[in-house]
Amino acid sequence: MSLIRGGAMERRSGSLVRRGGSGPGGLGRVHEIDALRGFALFGILLVNAQLMAGPYTAFGGGPGASDIDRAAAWAVTATTTVYQLFSFLFGYSFVLQRRAARGAGPVFAVRHLRRTAGLFGLGLVHAVLLYPGDILMTYAALALVLYGLRDLGPRAALRVAVCLVVGLALVLLGYGLATVALTEPVTPAGYAPEAAHIVAAYRGGFPSVVGAHLRELPTALGANLMYAPDMLAAFLAGLAAAKAGLVERRGRDRVWLRRTVLRWLPVGLAGGVVTACCANGPLDSRWFLVGHAVSLLTAPALTVSYACGVLLLTGAVRPAADALAASGRLALSHYLTQSLVLAWVFTGYGLGLYDRVGTAVVVAGCVLLYGLQLALGTRLMGRIRYGPAELLLRTVTLAGRPLPGTSSPAPRPAGAGPPPVR
Repeated sequence: MSLIRGGAMERRSGSLVRRGGSGPGGLGRVHEIDALRGFALFGILLVNAQLMAGPYTAFGGGPGASDIDRAAAWAVTATTTVYQLFSFLFGYSFVLQRRAARGAGPVFAVRHLRRTAGLFGLGLVHAVLLYPGDILMTYAALALVLYGLRDLGPRAALRVAVCLVVGLALVLLGYGLATVALTEPVTPAGYAPEAAHIVAAYRGGFPSVVGAHLRELPTALGANLMYAPDMLAAFLAGLAAAKAGLVERRGRDRVWLRRTVLRWLPVGLAGGVVTACCANGPLDSRWFLVGHAVSLLTAPALTVSYACGVLLLTGAVRPAADALAASGRLALSHYLTQSLVLAWVFTGYGLGLYDRVGTAVVVAGCVLLYGLQLALGTRLMGRIRYGPAELLLRTVTLAGRPLPGTSSPAPRPAGAGPPPVR
């Protein structure tokens, strides 16, 4: 309820909002939001890497897989909330963009439409060439829905979000229980012929890999469509939080942050354990949707706990805050780079290690890649205003190259006074 009581107030003195120039109607940036976005990249990398590494990797490997690989996959499923935090931040940033463009009138609507079209185009290329499980196309479509709901107040947005999540969870739970009651589990032997075909395709040359992506794309889009209500709910939660100025008001309140983590982390982890038991064992494959229904209801608690934990860390360790925020500002470029690196490692584009690397090694590789991205982001902070993907998307949004300017200033801490508007 503290989110609602904050109303739409925005602190001007001691604000956490950082105004960075980004052409006409420059964006107002919140350092903590950038840091959270940088953190969310790691969860996305963990999940996408497993899906890109082989047909069994997300489940700990096929028949005969080692216990350490199975444990690694189980732990990732139990502790990862996938796209919820990223989706929440998308909704939060939408409000910041709209607030920064206040007074632009219809111009914001046109820019938003161009931005979503650019996002969809990037997602389509990404899905065909690198990873059919792309999320950008779905985000682009849902961004249009979010625009239609832009004037919802915080309470109304949260009510709609809750209805979407609960409704989808009930549908998945009902279908999942019917699956448990009426079907037989999929066995490794039954899946082996299809898996062998997929492996051969991904180890082939460029036409073979692209062909595999095109064959998998309808299924991936169908899965994204099924979970679209949950993504939209996270968008709306972000919209409500931004209108209430939640991060600006509570982002440095260490007592509130600590209390929130202690309250909601056990709930989120308990749901994650149930989800992992259903998806990665000991329960068989029929329980998969039941586990995901539970995840829909408890993942918000885990997401909130992680976000508050990251804010506690970044409030205490400035280098960590700067590194995460720098990567968060390059999130789109980092997301696409992750897929590029993973495609080179696992498909016939490069090393062709598809279905040849255990889950534990994949997770270790993710830690290495993410660490390199953090280091790169930190090195580039203050030297560039946009990453390559951000620059492309910004150019499409403005229908022209952004105006040149100096690199963005170093992040300002709370209590430092309002930064200048450029």
